[in-house]
Amino acid sequence: MTDLTPVTFTATDLDAIAGHEGRVAVIVTPEGKLEQSARRANRLTKGAVQRFVDSAAFEKVKPGQVTTFAWPVGMAVEALDVICLPRNHSVEEARKAGAALGKARGGKAVLLAADGARRVAEIAFGVAMRDYEFSAHKTDATDSDTGVTIMCSKPEEAEAAAAPLMAIAEGAFMTRDLTNEPANVLTTTEFADRLVAMTELGLEVEVLDEAELEKLGMRTLLSVGQGSDSPSKVVVMQWKGGEKDAAPLALVGKGVVFDTGGISLKPAAGMEDMTMDMGGAGVVAGTMRALAKRKAKANVVGLVGLVENMPSGNATRPGDVVTSMKGDTVEIINTDAEGRLVLCDVMWYAQDRFEPAGMVDLATLTGAIIIGLGHENAGVFSNNDDFCNAFLKAAAKENEGAWRMPLGQAYDDLLKSRIADMKNIGGRPAGSVTAAQFLQRFVKPETPWIHLDIAGVASVKSATALAPAGATGWGVMALNRLVADGYETE
Repeated sequence: MTDLTPVTFTATDLDAIAGHEGRVAVIVTPEGKLEQSARRANRLTKGAVQRFVDSAAFEKVKPGQVTTFAWPVGMAVEALDVICLPRNHSVEEARKAGAALGKARGGKAVLLAADGARRVAEIAFGVAMRDYEFSAHKTDATDSDTGVTIMCSKPEEAEAAAAPLMAIAEGAFMTRDLTNEPANVLTTTEFADRLVAMTELGLEVEVLDEAELEKLGMRTLLSVGQGSDSPSKVVVMQWKGGEKDAAPLALVGKGVVFDTGGISLKPAAGMEDMTMDMGGAGVVAGTMRALAKRKAKANVVGLVGLVENMPSGNATRPGDVVTSMKGDTVEIINTDAEGRLVLCDVMWYAQDRFEPAGMVDLATLTGAIIIGLGHENAGVFSNNDDFCNAFLKAAAKENEGAWRMPLGQAYDDLLKSRIADMKNIGGRPAGSVTAAQFLQRFVKPETPWIHLDIAGVASVKSATALAPAGATGWGVMALNRLVADGYETE
């Protein structure tokens, strides 16, 4: 797994600024006030920092932005980074400043003089989250220097506050790594093996193979993978950090390690992006890692359905009828609407076995959600207002875009089949909504449920606030916050 940037905290030492090699970062406020370390850097550079603050260029600088001075006279560093950060900065501004520094770092050791900053741990989190590169398959990948050292007034307190945040960052890195991996590496078996390895963190992990899935009646899930040489699997991860008898929160992820569309073959252009069609399972895995790493005082179970959707002589055909674990029959109209077939069986199994306090499923499910919401927001569908609002609040706190979408009987009626209980698609209109309606048919009335369509946010072509282009790790922060705010015991 990609390692986090090493971040250490130490007491402020102004004399260290002059001799540090690599990069030094100092803080100024939007009003142009230089913090103590910035004043020292200003003296060393013969007033360069103050001249910048007094210039017209500084008027355009926004909170959280970094301005770099290369090879400043009077200092040993390669670069002096000036961070614009208000004294009364928000969590978002602190993370943005850290992310800007992480992006600018370029693998060089950084000494950040954070005197005057209120949320030092959040700055460190921003650095760690943005300073990510998926280089597992690059032969010329080089190791970075020693990382980031943050000087502050209370280093022990900052380190303690940063520890749970770094656990979240590690979970997001796992999600990104899984989502970025090519399908010839991240097979269903390899995916399951990586999840089993998390038993060392205290998770209970079990893998259900095809024989067990057949015995359970997960025929819709098995129908998706039957055209592939890779065996279909369901992996169950349990974190038992809460009260012994408390019902767990269930997280269910779609893990299609590659999606050709099956017999309903996708166009060739862009098909290489379908390595990310296991993004929902990646988020579940990363969230479970984060919860275990920070020892969350909650009971959470993560379940992922791992399959590969391939065309072959044994593949499911359009027009086939398959029976779900619930017992409902599904007419397969389009084999490229496969994610819902994976999820519906795993969701039913999760409810039957664990009787969860709530259930969240995540999937890169529809292109339609990208048409509706772009790459800024995940689509949120729910049968329970309180549960949904709790998630939306958690996502907003973490600045992860999420927007509630409608459900209704008129959409559900579009799934009616002439020969089975339902079709697996409802046509082009409202495609993301009819997909959610399909899933809702497998939610028991007593189960609070949220469906997250993350097709637009799981992997993107350009950098986001806390991630470079590629897999974002969207959802790990929001789900961790949902657990922290609503499911943890004291």
